[in-house]
Amino acid sequence: MKHILQQPIWRYYDQSISAKQRSPLESFATDDTLCQLVGQSLSPPTIRTWVHEASVVLGIQDHRLPYVQQGMELLESRGYHPIVRNSGGLAVVLDEGILNISIVLSEQKESLSINDGYDVMVELVKGLFPEVAEKIEAYEIVGSYCPGSYDLSIEGKKFAGISQRRLRQGVSVQIYLCIEGSGSQRAALIRDFYEHSLQQEETKFTYPQIMPEVMASLSELVDPNLTVEAVVIRLQQLLNYWAEEVRPQSFYDEELALYGFYLQRVFERNTKMLERK
Repeated sequence: MKHILQQPIWRYYDQSISAKQRSPLESFATDDTLCQLVGQSLSPPTIRTWVHEASVVLGIQDHRLPYVQQGMELLESRGYHPIVRNSGGLAVVLDEGILNISIVLSEQKESLSINDGYDVMVELVKGLFPEVAEKIEAYEIVGSYCPGSYDLSIEGKKFAGISQRRLRQGVSVQIYLCIEGSGSQRAALIRDFYEHSLQQEETKFTYPQIMPEVMASLSELVDPNLTVEAVVIRLQQLLNYWAEEVRPQSFYDEELALYGFYLQRVFERNTKMLERK
């Protein structure tokens, strides 16, 4: 997958600081905008970094929990703001110790399979952490939150999860990397959310039974001095190595109108989801 990462031009949109106090919903709108721009060849392939303050992003199935309101109240009492995304996947934690990375590619000239998209991100992560690259594995970690076949782990401890968004011939492959803090404490938060939201009631959908001990951060697994800022610097260095040119760019004025369209759509969908309960 290195050939995909070795682009002539990478656009780089760093929101690892600027997005912190904004809603994660804005990040979903940003990636949708980039999907269209890159997919329609209006922008070069793009890598975006983003960090948000304490939030829990719930999926559609989470919002169907029988006592989800009590679960959301628990999250708020712990200092986490719950939001609902109108897509698949299950609850994930966002906070200042978690770095999110999006790789946005175009399918206009060459299609990218689901597995290819995941493999590109795995290759990127291994490039970011060469000291443990051989130890990083991709398979479902049972007992983790938002489990999936491309959970990334070291010696059975999950530190990242990958998802994809496809829109207008654009593909956004997104990862959350638990860099700082305690992975097990974040997992315990989601375990408590499910306990309060289920209250032992049987449901058609099988929600994960969280085992906090199977999750950890990279500062726990690799280097106690590892920080989000340090990983952002590693990423910038990798991009400069892979690309002939790196263009640090936020949205242009003409792109902001498209972003406004997607932002309104994301917020309207979130409002409708909240009204349904």
